[in-house]
Amino acid sequence: METASGRSQRSPDGKVTFSDQIESAYSRIGVTSAHKQILFMILLGIWFDALEQNAVGLTGPVLKESWGLGGAEIGFLNTMTFTATALGRLVTGVIIDRLGRRTMLMVNLIVFACGSLLCALAPNYAVLAAGRFIVGFGLGGEISVAVIMMAEFFAARHRGTAVGLINVTAAGLGNMLAPLFGIVVFAIFDGPDKWRWIFGLLFLPAILIMFFRRYVPETPRFLAASGRIDEANIVINRLARAQLSGPIENPEQFLTQTGAQEPGQQPRSDWRAVLRGRLLRRTLLLTVAVCMSYAAQISMLTLMPTILVATGYNLTSSLGFTLLMQSGSLAGAIFAALAASRLPRKKVLTGGAILGCLAGLSIALFSGNIALVLVFGFLFNFALIILNTTIWLFAPELYPTRVRGIGTSIILAMGSLSGGLFPLVSGFVFDASGLTGMFTLLAALFVILGIAVQFPPETFGKPMEEDEQIVHA
Repeated sequence: METASGRSQRSPDGKVTFSDQIESAYSRIGVTSAHKQILFMILLGIWFDALEQNAVGLTGPVLKESWGLGGAEIGFLNTMTFTATALGRLVTGVIIDRLGRRTMLMVNLIVFACGSLLCALAPNYAVLAAGRFIVGFGLGGEISVAVIMMAEFFAARHRGTAVGLINVTAAGLGNMLAPLFGIVVFAIFDGPDKWRWIFGLLFLPAILIMFFRRYVPETPRFLAASGRIDEANIVINRLARAQLSGPIENPEQFLTQTGAQEPGQQPRSDWRAVLRGRLLRRTLLLTVAVCMSYAAQISMLTLMPTILVATGYNLTSSLGFTLLMQSGSLAGAIFAALAASRLPRKKVLTGGAILGCLAGLSIALFSGNIALVLVFGFLFNFALIILNTTIWLFAPELYPTRVRGIGTSIILAMGSLSGGLFPLVSGFVFDASGLTGMFTLLAALFVILGIAVQFPPETFGKPMEEDEQIVHA
């Protein structure tokens, strides 16, 4: 097999592994219309997930007025969402390493849709908080599965762009268009219950997406790692022939049972493996990085509309200003997706951390000038999404297939937990010190992130593996 850097990659004993065979098959196939269909079906769900993730920020000012909620109560809705997101990612990580990626791709969307409907119909604050918890559980699992499936469906040279497109859709288009979604909904619907339409209008597309996602197959890497070689061959044939449904006639044998790993010999998934030895170091370092990034991002997403209203702008203006700043998310996601196939992960993360720190300090310094706040807010979001996109790509590359799901999910779960809890700290600092204090605090997070990403091994241009042979950095 040829790696992205052009070097042959084999197991330590010289035998050709299933990873070698899959990478060789993917390189021969390239990107077909089947890949694009899978990508579209996953990304469409991710886009609506991103809108749902922004729902508390969009509805916060309206809930504050119609239900008399305070800042702490609105913040608690966010905490419920992201705490559940962390739990959803952990549970999903365990399940997908045992039962496969495809099952949870469907289940998480069903959970998300049910939670969204409950929020729309909530008669009181307690039910709304419960609905946000259910939504968060589904959201967490959805992102984890999407990141891993995109990493496992594409060859090394296309993997970075494929995973990067998840954040182009979610953090880019999703976060940028969320304020516009709020403006449109609140322009069409009026009254004290107009916030319900934000949740209700996100329920219906989720049901439609579930119908189409039934055509997404299990990933060949998981099937091969589980000893299901015939099924893995069928899926690779579906990709090669751009045929996601119907029988496959005379399938080509891309994988053979003469590889270094024979069916039935793959060790059982053990989540504790990511908490031992070198994998533990990787898990801890990337967990620190993602916690810093998510803390800054969710503080910005959740608090900015309410902060702008509190400083004297009306709801439409505050959402419009938030939209302008969030457009940096789309630019950052596109940049990260392009950089993924060209630049090493650690260099991208280091550059993003430096830019984020400088942008945060600039907002703190010029907090009294709304024009400069918008400019540096754009750059702040630009840097944040570069960091998140690259972390999403970096995380699955650090683990072998049998623990890739749980390893990636632990990292992203801790990020979600940080995103759920840290806005409470940011809100307290804003109340005490205004934008200057809040963004000085957020700028400091980038310093910690920049230090943490210097120590994991670089994975750029290297193939993904089914066993422990990459765990030696």
